[in-house]
Amino acid sequence: MSQQLNAFISLRGEGVGIVLDLTAGRLPAILHWGRDLGALTVDDVAALALATTMPQAPSTIDEPTRLAILPEHWAGWVGRPGISGSRADGSGWSPKFVTTGLIVDGEPVAAGAGAPALIELGAAVVEVTARDEVADLELTLTIEFTEGGLVRSRATLTNAGGDDYRLNDLILAYPVPTVASELQDQAGRWAKERVPQRRDFTVGAHVREGRKGHTGADAATVLHAGTPGFGFAEGEVWGVHVGWSGNHTHIAERNFTGEQFIGGGELLLPGEVTLAPGASYESPWLYGSYGAAGLDEVARRFHRWMRSRPQHPSSVRPVTINVWEAVYFDHTLQPLLDLAEKAAAVGVERYVLDDGWFGARRNDFAGLGDWVVSKDVWPDGLHPLVDRVTELGMQFGLWFEPEMVNVDSDVARAHPEWILSTGGRMPVEARHQQVINLGIPECYAYIRDQMNAILDEYDIAYVKWDHNRDLIDAGTQPLGNAGVHAQTAAVYRLIDELKAAHPGLEIESCSSGGARVDLGILQRTDRVWVSDCIDPLERQQMMRWTQQLLPPELLGSHIASLTSHTTGRTHELSFRAATALFGHLGIEWDLRQASENDLEELTEWIAFHKAHRDLLHGGDLVRLDFPDESLMATGVVAADKSKALYSFAGVSTPTTSVRGRLRMPGLDPARRYRVEPVLIGRIPSGLRPPLWWGVKRDMSTETVDLTAGRPPRLVPIAEKAGVVVPGSVLESAGLMEALVHPDHAMLYLVEAVD
Repeated sequence: MSQQLNAFISLRGEGVGIVLDLTAGRLPAILHWGRDLGALTVDDVAALALATTMPQAPSTIDEPTRLAILPEHWAGWVGRPGISGSRADGSGWSPKFVTTGLIVDGEPVAAGAGAPALIELGAAVVEVTARDEVADLELTLTIEFTEGGLVRSRATLTNAGGDDYRLNDLILAYPVPTVASELQDQAGRWAKERVPQRRDFTVGAHVREGRKGHTGADAATVLHAGTPGFGFAEGEVWGVHVGWSGNHTHIAERNFTGEQFIGGGELLLPGEVTLAPGASYESPWLYGSYGAAGLDEVARRFHRWMRSRPQHPSSVRPVTINVWEAVYFDHTLQPLLDLAEKAAAVGVERYVLDDGWFGARRNDFAGLGDWVVSKDVWPDGLHPLVDRVTELGMQFGLWFEPEMVNVDSDVARAHPEWILSTGGRMPVEARHQQVINLGIPECYAYIRDQMNAILDEYDIAYVKWDHNRDLIDAGTQPLGNAGVHAQTAAVYRLIDELKAAHPGLEIESCSSGGARVDLGILQRTDRVWVSDCIDPLERQQMMRWTQQLLPPELLGSHIASLTSHTTGRTHELSFRAATALFGHLGIEWDLRQASENDLEELTEWIAFHKAHRDLLHGGDLVRLDFPDESLMATGVVAADKSKALYSFAGVSTPTTSVRGRLRMPGLDPARRYRVEPVLIGRIPSGLRPPLWWGVKRDMSTETVDLTAGRPPRLVPIAEKAGVVVPGSVLESAGLMEALVHPDHAMLYLVEAVD
């Protein structure tokens, strides 16, 4: 039997506390989200509820406004409501829900009689059911608090009436205190993804809408609110992320009363969700992460939750080569075999054949949607290449773009109605392609069956899943109704089906680079392609801020060729490799053109990565707020603080000749550590080592020719390179930096000696 709830819930863990108010049959509201308040009595929580109730300000409603996780207009909240929708006669647009049940970790809990009870929980899943008898709507709010202190919520809305209910919008909101007076999220574009931007948290709404049909290179990614001047290790920070791969909204809103929240949900196009009687809509998860000590703590909660999932990649991340920038559309067998031989020799573990293997796909203009091996360029199928790759001990991967179609393709000629469009017109082209409508069951089955046929025939361990255009005029023919929601759900279903049919298959989310990076797609995929730009200078920034959401092992991070495909810049191998090291390492380089010295050095870098892969893909991320913006510093510290690897990258010329001492945070201040520079291959140009390295330059070998052997070189001046110091010294005093030219990175391996 349903009953109105009358309870408080305290969720605690990993230094985080959340207190929920479910009294008087109202939807749950967050009384506190932040530092763990410790053990509380029911009287303590009742006092907290009273102490945090808004007073009646002049010219406001006579009852205190109450901001629930699903904001309700009827309660006096005049900001963005949680639900926007109505029936055909206009009713049901301002629902008033009354709670009817509480379920904790799958078990019903009685919480309705007498004075409010206090339910104390650690990690738990809380489900609150509610109903509006007048609007004939039912609601389930699910609030999950994880072992690592992350919170995520979603809503399920059900039409309990006898006619259709048209849902226009549904968002969830996490209140944040007014000390959080600054906002930070991300912007970007193709080849320049995840650029941080910051502003004051002022009255009104800061709304970041993604209307591209996929997450977008310019997505907010994580929307933060924090105390003034918050950084990687300083300030209180609250962050939210919408785990959805289609259209979406992130919002930070401050009301005229001073109340403020951060939140979001799916952005629904007109008519996309009309609930028939008995039908339901489930929102995407809204993730929330709190850091008492800056952005790194916010990021680590995301990372630890990702790593705790049963589907998180558990095997070592194979060093990967992708052949796109080596051959582009030229799929001649022998050069591809030569690349495979070169790749295996330097230590590559996965070989990926990119665009151009199928249908009439000899360029960007034709063939998308025809997922059959081209007889023109592969008369014996892919077997000669796949067989040789696997003989060499590497996995074989293959590129698909399942959501796209060229008008010049067999499938588009046979089924023009399968192209997402509206208004009786063809959408404007992008990349000479259109979007194929996976929301049509017959189209979905066609794409699924063609992909399954390829995956069944060949030994394919990995799919690079691309998505190279925005969804414009994305309607379902013949009426042209908006179809982004259905397309996104179909993509999820397709990935799930393919993986179920091919256990062990791994999939990369690539979307014209890094335009689909979200926790919706990553519930199903195994890494993302951070950007089509692998210029290491640009990648320093993009890796840094993609790691605000994702741990390094999920970031496709490749060693580029000498001259960047996207920027035209030329960089030494040490900078390219040191940058790519802090992710899922790969190569995007025509190794046939590499010198023997390059190949030897590349082999050393790959071996170093493999030797420290457990640390890089399992440690805690630390990033430094260095006062000189010409330096970008990052590190990964083992969970037991026994080992760390730090990168100090010069991304521009500093104003002073020496930036000063470099701190290495995250270690145990009471332990002693040996710090050694990582010196692989040719030393970076312009290097002037500090005395603590225990080495000096051999000036007799100087040369400016980057291809002539390995000079300049270093010679020892001490018995062993590096220095041994306490962790407290590394954390607070630091070590003098090495001088090096811009566009270089120095790495330091730190290992405990006691």
